[in-house]
Amino acid sequence: MTQLHAKVAYVPESHAESLLQAIGEAGAGRIGNYSHCSFVAPGTGRFTPLDGAQPYIGSVGSGERVPEVRVECVVEEEMLDAVVLALRAAHPYEEPAFMTWPVDGWRR
Repeated sequence: MTQLHAKVAYVPESHAESLLQAIGEAGAGRIGNYSHCSFVAPGTGRFTPLDGAQPYIGSVGSGERVPEVRVECVVEEEMLDAVVLALRAAHPYEEPAFMTWPVDGWRR
C-alpha cells in the first residue's frame, strides 16, 4: 500500500497553469483513474526580499503583496521527490513556498 501526502504550494496567478501541468506530469494529483486532480484558491502572498535575494517580483528591502493561488493536491509517497523537483523547476520564485504532510488513513 502507498502512503498519500497532501501538498500545498503558493504561486503567482500568472504561473498557476504551468505549475499545475508540471507537477501533474510528475505524478501529483493521481486519484483512482484520474490524474492532475487539484484544488486552487486565490489569495495574496506577502514577503520582503532580504539582502542576497534575487526576487522574481519586487526589490530587496521592500515589502510586497502579490496575487497568488494556493494549489492543493495529493501525492503518492514514492512520487513526492519528483513532484517537489517539478514544482521548484516550474515555479518563478527562487524560494517557492510549499509544504507536504502525510494524509492519515489514506493508503492505496
